[in-house]
Amino acid sequence: MPLQSLTDGEYQALAELRFRLRSFVSFSEEQARMVGLEPRQHQLLLAVRGLPANLRPTIGTLAERLVVKHHTLTELLDRLEAVGLAQREPDPEDKRVVLVSITPRGRAMLDRLSLAHRAELAKTAPTLLEALKTVVGAL
Repeated sequence: MPLQSLTDGEYQALAELRFRLRSFVSFSEEQARMVGLEPRQHQLLLAVRGLPANLRPTIGTLAERLVVKHHTLTELLDRLEAVGLAQREPDPEDKRVVLVSITPRGRAMLDRLSLAHRAELAKTAPTLLEALKTVVGAL
């Protein structure tokens, strides 16, 4: 399929979409730091809590969901465990497998962060969706 050129409006929509996504990521990172978490630690808590029902919270699965290496996930988890926000548990069915869970303290922190994120998305959704529609609608 030959490449098609984009219109000025499509470039503007793509730039707007990128700006809106980056703005949300920046907001998310700031919110995490305000409660004493590094952004990837917040992402790990969210990945555990929001994991689809057909997936198990193993180190490998969570590394894949965060798009990080196994050892990076292990380091993130070490830090969350050290402050009592997450824990490792052996899989009751296969002792070779380690499952990750969130502690009640971690869940309370994640709840607070997630409420702030939902409120921010409610404010930014109209412009984000409009930019996305313009970019995708051009296909």
